[in-house]
Amino acid sequence: MKTINTIFCLLCFLVSSVTLPIYAQIATGVYFSTAKNTTHEVKLSDNYFTYSIYENSPAKFIKTLGGFYQVEDNQLVVLLEFNSNYAQDSIRQLSIPFEKNGNKLILEMKSKLQFKHAAKINQDLDGQWLFGIRGPDQGQERRGDSKARKTLKFLLDGRFQWIAYNTDTMKFHGTGGGSFSSKDGVYQENIAFFSKDDSRVGAELSFGYKIMGDDWHHQGNNSKGEPMYEIWMKRKK
Repeated sequence: MKTINTIFCLLCFLVSSVTLPIYAQIATGVYFSTAKNTTHEVKLSDNYFTYSIYENSPAKFIKTLGGFYQVEDNQLVVLLEFNSNYAQDSIRQLSIPFEKNGNKLILEMKSKLQFKHAAKINQDLDGQWLFGIRGPDQGQERRGDSKARKTLKFLLDGRFQWIAYNTDTMKFHGTGGGSFSSKDGVYQENIAFFSKDDSRVGAELSFGYKIMGDDWHHQGNNSKGEPMYEIWMKRKK
């Protein structure tokens, strides 16, 4: 009887090994690949992916895209919410083969690119935020996820990116990104790329912030020096 039970357990193990494939998982965070003057930057949360390309000196924005993803057969399958090149390529979905090599991630884009995993940095405001309204909050209708026209801020491991886009038409309205810090009510950005005006790269901006429930109250002067008060909502997806 003991022998039969042992054989049965062994068969169950073998069957589960065959029928349940094990796919490689990717650690969340920020990844960089730099070749000469060009930076490739990837941000990965547990369900969202962004990929941006920009030149450093002189500064030049090249492209960005992103959306919700899942891992299938060692591929990142991304349903794009935005694609700065959509008017040229009409791409709404990507399947990106990937490999892992220690703390490096290899993505097969047009060619294979090797990305290095940046250090983890936990800060206030980490996560995804959608623009809601201009402050102060007086009960105005909010934009959020229910509207096709969105502005997303994605903050992760000391890097930020905002993207303005339309999920129905895939029209791309602009993006900017770089490094950030958020501590003791002070939010600071250092711009590394800006799609609308490369000359703003290198600018440092400082804002006040306050977290109230699921809202981020964001006040200060924008990149043009104009006063602003925005309320961003924590994305639930």
